[in-house]
Amino acid sequence: MVGNLTRDIELRYTPGGLALAKSSIATSHKYKTQTGEQKEEVCFLEFTIMGKMGETANQYLRKGSKVLLEGRLVFEQWTAQDGTNRSKHTLRVETMKMLDSKPSSETQQY
Repeated sequence: MVGNLTRDIELRYTPGGLALAKSSIATSHKYKTQTGEQKEEVCFLEFTIMGKMGETANQYLRKGSKVLLEGRLVFEQWTAQDGTNRSKHTLRVETMKMLDSKPSSETQQY
């Protein structure tokens, strides 16, 4: 998935010391309808980056940063405080590439 961060990274640590970086990206798809009208679909996807790569994401990425994330979808389910069952898909990131342009260096991949 390629997109822009919708908020700054939230970095936490497990009791065992493993870094967990969480945020979300917005991706868009532009197309023309049969009538010629321009349309754009936007998809928001939450993600989790673990370990050293998560710490790196927290250090360099900010709201609006463009990033390429590769990984697997994870289906999460829980019961909300009001008793309703909730669920969502999140991306468990395995590879990250920062795509914002840097004046003196190339894109960085982790």
